[in-house]
Formats: sequence, structure tokens, C-alpha cells
Amino acid sequence: MLKDKVAVVTGGTRGIGYAIVKKYLENGAKVVLFGSRAETVEKALASLKAENPDWVVEGAYPNLTDEEAVAKAIQDVKEKYGKIDILVNNAGVSDSTKVDNYEDGQFEKVIKLNVNAIFNAVRPTVKIMKEQGGGCILNTSSMVSISGQPGGVAYPTSKFAVNGMTLSLARELGPSNIRVNAVAPGITKTDMVAALPEAMINPLIATIPLRRIGEPEDVANAFLFLASDMASYVTGEILSVDGAARA
Repeated sequence: MLKDKVAVVTGGTRGIGYAIVKKYLENGAKVVLFGSRAETVEKALASLKAENPDWVVEGAYPNLTDEEAVAKAIQDVKEKYGKIDILVNNAGVSDSTKVDNYEDGQFEKVIKLNVNAIFNAVRPTVKIMKEQGGGCILNTSSMVSISGQPGGVAYPTSKFAVNGMTLSLARELGPSNIRVNAVAPGITKTDMVAALPEAMINPLIATIPLRRIGEPEDVANAFLFLASDMASYVTGEILSVDGAARA
């Protein structure tokens, strides 16, 4: 579905991001994954290469809150592969702190990684996509961007902002043949969730109409569809992948 496409995936070393990278590789894309540290990037690359040594995948670890570092990393991809067809902004940080327990700078830290970092990646990528005649930008939102959550106000605030950025960019960039969409996952079996005891997991499952927690592949499938030509007339959408759960 993505044969010969070039994709950049931030937060691609584990969890949902890793599942997206793998799904894109399985469907013929060339992928550059961004991670937070050299060791996590190298570990992810080793795992992917062990699964299929023919996959074209490499990694980088720019500071996503540093505009210049991100712009350079994006330009490096363009110089090596000649284009960037897909940008997936998946990197982010969650938060569950009660409002009266926030420390100075904690709110801003969440916003910088969950919102500013997306914009830092979008700016240089849009220039490239306009020059090549189009592309696809995908952002990771969350089910709490729709319903909010009782605590950690910085996180849903950031994801509401992601939705606003997605919708606005879709309207602005549509005439340049650049589609912009977001995926809003629900409770997903990442490492953090998988480590929770059954006493905590079972009540969560009971609130989900499909009666199960999502798998990273469930979310990756949505990112595959939205990046593919099957979604060529889809832009400005926030696709919920949450089993109809509500926070």
C-alpha cells in the first residue's frame, strides 16, 4: 500500500510508533524513525533488521523541541531519499498530575513536546512537500482530546491543540495536495499499560464496548490507511481508534 513511499515517523522506537514503522515497512515504504536517544533508536533498528534485513529503515534522534535540529534532520532525509511522502508526528508524553500538584514548568514541558515539536517537524516538511507536489501529514492525538480526562490537564490540552492544528493545516494545505489527518487512540497495550495489574486493567476493559484494550497494530492500521492512496480524499479528520471508549 505504500510501495516506494518515504516516511518519517517521530517517536518510532517503541509502542504505537514502532508498530507504525513496522506496518509501513511491511507495505513497501522506506522509513526514517526518530527517537529520543541513540540507544533506543539503535535497539529499534536492530529489532526491525532482525525481522527483515531487506527493509529500508534508519534512525535519528534530534531534539524535537529544537527547531534547528528538527529542520536539519528533516533535510537530511530529503537529501538522502529525494523526497518525503509521509510525516507521522507520534512522539509525545502523557501526564496525570492533579492541577494543584503541578510543578513549575511541568505544563510547558508537555506542551513543548506534544504541540511545539509537531510544528517544528511540520514547517520544514511542508516546504519539501510543496516542492514535490504533495504529501501526507499524520498526527497522533488521543481519545482524551475529545472527552478530556480527570487529571493531567496538560495532556488533553495538548491533544486538543493537535486536533486544532490538524484541522487548520488540512484546510490551508489542501490546495497544495497535502493531506493532514490525526488518529486518536484509546487505551492501547503499550509497555506501560501491559505492566498494569489485572485489578486495574479489568475495570478499564469493562468501560470499552468492544471489551478489550487496543493493540498497537490496531492503531498502526489506521495510520496505514490514512497514509495510503485509499485515503486520497480524506483530510482534516480525527480518526478515533478506541473501541468506542470514553475517558
